[in-house]
Amino acid sequence: MREHMWRGRGALAVTAAAALVAASACSPGATQSGGAGDLAGVELLVAAKWTGVEQENFTEVLAGFEEETGATVTYESTGEDTGAYLGPKIEAGEPPDVAVLPQPGLVREYAAQDALVPLSGDAASALEKNYTGYWRDLGSVDGDAYGVLLKAAHKSIIWYRPDAFDQAGVSPPETWDDLTGTTAGTLSDAGITPFAMCGASGWTLTDWFENVYLSQAGPEKYDQLVAHEIPWTDDSVVQTLETLADVWGKEDWMAGGTEGAVQTDFPTCVSQVFGQEQAAMVYEADFVAASAQEAGATVGETAQAFPFPAVGEDAPVVVGGDIAVAMSEAEGVQRLMAYLASPEAQTTWAGLGGYLSANSQVEADAYPDEFTQTLAQTILEAGDDVRYDLSDQVPSQFGATEGKGMWAVLQDYLRDPSDPEGAAEKLEQAASNAE
Repeated sequence: MREHMWRGRGALAVTAAAALVAASACSPGATQSGGAGDLAGVELLVAAKWTGVEQENFTEVLAGFEEETGATVTYESTGEDTGAYLGPKIEAGEPPDVAVLPQPGLVREYAAQDALVPLSGDAASALEKNYTGYWRDLGSVDGDAYGVLLKAAHKSIIWYRPDAFDQAGVSPPETWDDLTGTTAGTLSDAGITPFAMCGASGWTLTDWFENVYLSQAGPEKYDQLVAHEIPWTDDSVVQTLETLADVWGKEDWMAGGTEGAVQTDFPTCVSQVFGQEQAAMVYEADFVAASAQEAGATVGETAQAFPFPAVGEDAPVVVGGDIAVAMSEAEGVQRLMAYLASPEAQTTWAGLGGYLSANSQVEADAYPDEFTQTLAQTILEAGDDVRYDLSDQVPSQFGATEGKGMWAVLQDYLRDPSDPEGAAEKLEQAASNAE
């Protein structure tokens, strides 16, 4: 069994807002073939969804490439709908030189349109050297490597109010049985609602499913389900739905009851825990920290987190993230891709906060706080067992569309989790229709 990264600490002491908004400077730079300033006069356009602090930090990373090579790199935000931004530009033959895609499915989609340029030279070498096989495969199509996982999000975390835990006399659980058999039950008995649910945001329910399924069914089954090599009516899917009902089926365990659970969106669910104190726990990724702060909590003190509990032998490690791809053959593009794949570039970003890397050469001490250091370490230590968000790997009509597919079926199941077999059949039908 993989050793529990946070064992012995209760919950990890999540250190301050630096986890998301620190802006301490770090020395940029990466060693690539070619001399300093040899790309002077070259202009490159990079497009990604990031705005605000994320944009500022990424442009600081890009500044390291400019300083080293003499190239000029312009950043443009795609907005939240990356596909809507890129589609017309690809059709007009004017794509950005490098785009950062929020879903692996888009890598496959654009590769099928011949809109991507495979990694070559230093870029291909950097990917091979710095990433494990799983991450390399994630950005590859039919044996050709196109993408570099540039920024990761850790999706296997449950956030909680330590004062609520103290009041009920409970500690962060390590297993699903501990969570449902002791922690939640004891909180409820003490008059504290255990969970705030974010059910109006369907993607949060897919994240619940993915964590339980990965831990319970294992990585091999997870990959088979992603590829639809097994049907969604498989016993493993039904078993996961039954397990989710341990929480979803208990109306008094969810803020606002079943209707409240279905009608509350993200990040309102976070404020229910940390601002309004209507519940003790909320499940979602590392980026909950920003919403907790906005609700008035101090991350590391009044807002803390523990790993998603093990349902099977190992606790799950589910990761989302953004994948950089080359969309032109312009001079300097492959050099920029090599730089983005380097530990130097990603160490710069790690030092700025609000960032996680899947690059195995980025050291834990590159991060500015203990919380992020531990999250990064769990991703690396999970090794071949870490998995990318399932709903972002399947066709978007099934995995990531409002009112359809996984979102709709799991929202219905949250309303009434009495028929897991029926829900599995609906998932299978939706998956088949999306192919």
